[in-house]
Amino acid sequence: MSTPLGDILRNRRVEEPAEVQVIKKFVQKQFGASCRVVVQPQQIVIQVASASLAGALRIKLHELQKLCDTDKRLMIRIG
Repeated sequence: MSTPLGDILRNRRVEEPAEVQVIKKFVQKQFGASCRVVVQPQQIVIQVASASLAGALRIKLHELQKLCDTDKRLMIRIG
């Protein structure tokens, strides 16, 4: 008998890249807000809910770049 697709997806463990975890924890700790992170080959896109959060995060982008220990470009998107 086959397993229903819903059961397979429910039990699936999705591992986030280390950079994603670092960025999400940083934003939550520094600003008390959540964000979405998308890793692309040349860049990492951080999507936040407001322009004020994006502006505050932009100031700390160099610190976040060092914490992530990556050469990828960090971009902030409001959405």
